[in-house]
Amino acid sequence: MRISRTFQLPHAERSGFEAALSEEERAIVETMHRFARDVMRPAAAALDRMTATDVISAQSALWTVYAKFVELGLDATMFDALEPAAAARLEALVMEELGWGDAGLAVSLAVASFPAQVAAASGKPELIELTRGKIGCWPITQPDRGCDFIDLYNVERHAGARPGSDNLIARFNDDGITISGQTSAWVSNGPVAQVAALCCPADYGTGVLRPDGIRNMAVIIVPLDLPGVSRGNALEKLGQLALPQGEIFFDSVTVPRGYAVASGEEGIAGFYSILAVAGTFMSQCFTGLARAAFEHALAYAHERKQGGVPIIQHQSVRWRLAAMYQKVEAARAMARRASYYLRAAPQPHPSVSSMSKAFVTQAAFEVADQAVQLFGGNGLTREYPVEKLFRDAKTALVEDGENFFLTLKLGQVLSDLHRTGWSQP
Repeated sequence: MRISRTFQLPHAERSGFEAALSEEERAIVETMHRFARDVMRPAAAALDRMTATDVISAQSALWTVYAKFVELGLDATMFDALEPAAAARLEALVMEELGWGDAGLAVSLAVASFPAQVAAASGKPELIELTRGKIGCWPITQPDRGCDFIDLYNVERHAGARPGSDNLIARFNDDGITISGQTSAWVSNGPVAQVAALCCPADYGTGVLRPDGIRNMAVIIVPLDLPGVSRGNALEKLGQLALPQGEIFFDSVTVPRGYAVASGEEGIAGFYSILAVAGTFMSQCFTGLARAAFEHALAYAHERKQGGVPIIQHQSVRWRLAAMYQKVEAARAMARRASYYLRAAPQPHPSVSSMSKAFVTQAAFEVADQAVQLFGGNGLTREYPVEKLFRDAKTALVEDGENFFLTLKLGQVLSDLHRTGWSQP
């Protein structure tokens, strides 16, 4: 038992009730915090008032963010050199600061590194060089399939229902891989990406569907300057306006078979592995948004006067702020747990990261919603930042898997674990 000799306010870091950060961790956090505060937030405020087309224009502040981020020298693959616990902790700290700066830009910066991370995991020098220093995207969604795409094993499909059609297929042959069709309009970085970590149904010579009704899948690195690649318009949407999203068209685009990172029997596992990474990033990022919404509300409560005093002096306001902060810390804990599992478990599993993604983004939305409420009428105006945070958080409830569907999939996984021996009395 530890008994203190004095009693004072609890030790707190930027990332909350952190027991102890190393000097290196604190230095990295402070560097990322300055970048988030001085570069991301001003750029995001400007981008939030622009059309989707202007966001990706040559004069856009988006490119200033990318250029300044490159100057930081942060490489997503650097975390892989650390032992799992240290990597999970540091990565969560970094992504939380980026999410604190702006969720849309944080998602854009994270997804930009996906092809390079996939290439590094493949160990193929050609793909590592092909993706080096390039803005990436992760096309997985299709117009006619939505969340069905996550349910590759057809567990949640209504009995007797026919599987939806595929809008994008990669066909493998002796000469290479031919990709035809289109993605949905929700491809993050789709309008600006130079290379893709494409996850799509695959035909290895006998069709996309296997005899058991499950789709074949493939993960393929695809340069987006190849003949046959074109883009749709940048998507106008509710929130995360700083994040460029849009559809990509593939008109018989051919790449070498060596560009496939996961194919055949490994295709589904490869796709789910990347999905696990994406869900974890979302958890880390939106912990930052939740913290930002809380901090804005806490500061405003000391400034705004009602009943003749700053509203922080009202007990109900202090209680609401405390409840908001409980959700911030719960989100942080869940994100850290998913981060560690991703790196330390025998294999990553999307239901673990999806559990975290659904929980954290819901918590972030609830904190942002309560922040708007505490701001009162001011919270509904674009003059104050919580209105934007509310929109950004609402978007995350659907982004990278709609939260109700992700939770439904977790329920099935828990049922399967129970049948195979987990949690038996």
